[in-house]
Amino acid sequence: MSSIRENLEIIQQRIEEAKTRANRLNDDINIIAVTKQVSVERTKETLDAGLVHLGENRPEGLLSKKEEIREQAIWHYIGTLQTRKVKKVINEIDYLHSLDRLSLAEEIEKRAEKPVKCFVQVNVSGEESKHGLSKEETIPFIQALEKFTKIQVVGLMTMAPYTDDKETIRKVFRELKELQQEVVKLNLPYAPCQELSMGMSNDYEIAIEEGATFIRIGTALVG
Repeated sequence: MSSIRENLEIIQQRIEEAKTRANRLNDDINIIAVTKQVSVERTKETLDAGLVHLGENRPEGLLSKKEEIREQAIWHYIGTLQTRKVKKVINEIDYLHSLDRLSLAEEIEKRAEKPVKCFVQVNVSGEESKHGLSKEETIPFIQALEKFTKIQVVGLMTMAPYTDDKETIRKVFRELKELQQEVVKLNLPYAPCQELSMGMSNDYEIAIEEGATFIRIGTALVG
């Protein structure tokens, strides 16, 4: 297994190439190391390599890692969060990438000790296997969040279909960027929506070309 530093060097080079192609050289791209099902040791190696963003998709994995890792890290919850598990997780994370229903927002409002940075999850591709709001539902949903003091909509999140068809992937990311711009124009104080969480190990370069600011890298980084 290659070291995380070696993997990271390759990823960073590809990020720079994608930024060059997209004329985004001055933009920051945040790499979230997806450490689900990865050992604590491998996760620590990720932090030692200079990454600070860690992504987990299950409460148990998140809490056990946090218990053992004392290094400074920014924790992202990237999986579907069941309403009944909000109280376990919400005060242990810095970002939630899967806000997609009012019942979840209500539970966050009840349980969070401070405002939580949330990405609204959008199912741009319309695949039944994916969670998230439709494009049409997204803006009304964000407008309905105005009454919640513990939710800050920092951006939108999506997952592209797992396919070799780059144009299909690009279309999904482009549509999320267009939707994000629509939200920005609403000028909502609780939903600045400046960020885009999109792109994984197999498609992060396309995501960067289409405007991603957070990419979620698992396999290509930690194996």
